[in-house]
Amino acid sequence: MLRSNKALCGAMLLALSTVPAAAQDQASPQEVPSPHTIGLMGTVPIYWGEAAGFEELIAGNAPPHWARKVLERRAAIAPLDYLSEAALSPHRHLLLAQPRGLNGEENVALDAWVRGGGRLLLFADPWMTGESRFHVGDRRRPQDIALLSPILARWGLEMRLEDNSGGDHDHSEVEYVRHGDQVLPTSLAGQFVILPESELCTLLLDGLLAHCRIGEGEVLVMADAAILDVAGPYLHAEAGLESLLTQIFPQIGENAGNREDLPQARVGSDGNPPSFPLVSVANHHARGANPP
Repeated sequence: MLRSNKALCGAMLLALSTVPAAAQDQASPQEVPSPHTIGLMGTVPIYWGEAAGFEELIAGNAPPHWARKVLERRAAIAPLDYLSEAALSPHRHLLLAQPRGLNGEENVALDAWVRGGGRLLLFADPWMTGESRFHVGDRRRPQDIALLSPILARWGLEMRLEDNSGGDHDHSEVEYVRHGDQVLPTSLAGQFVILPESELCTLLLDGLLAHCRIGEGEVLVMADAAILDVAGPYLHAEAGLESLLTQIFPQIGENAGNREDLPQARVGSDGNPPSFPLVSVANHHARGANPP
């Protein structure tokens, strides 16, 4: 089986995990998924922080990721390193933060889990621009490019990156996009398009977000992961993440029972979702700049 080695050795991580590998392998497919946990996997080190090695992880000296507290205000986190039927079945909610490329078994398991009623929040960035304590090429860094074309295509989506800057784009530039009452920070974001004859997904914010109803489940996917930058949070990142969590995980915590479905995309007179203005912040570190 393919194992992620983006952060640390998978076996070491699972040894400390609150959901050990043995327990995942023994989980019954008939087990009722818990509405009070969030399965978590990805190369953005939300759960473990940016640990340089096993000793730093054991000592608890790894720089913590701010988003972990945001998630734990809603539910207990169950870190995963592999998406099998057994690993997914105990959970109703899943967050994938710039995950490594999934193998065939994982794609099949994830698709079946969603169709069976799972709710997924996925951050898939076509070009990561966030800071890291590790140099480029170090496998402990978040993965630079999302490699998720098979599962996205299965759901009727294609992710594109259109950089029209002629090579002059400042990769440290942050842009803020209005989303309802909140603001989402982005950086060199991608864009989703819907594949021909697909009717599973609705695009929002000119394709920055896609909301898909797949079988009994739902997926909210963002073509950018700057909101989860480990060096952050950017201005409004925490509130923006909260808003996305509330949309796709409405049954957790104080939001339980308040919303049954995700909001539908508002459609303009031309039949397309409305555009929202982007406001640039020239300096990557200018986190106090005013968004729109």
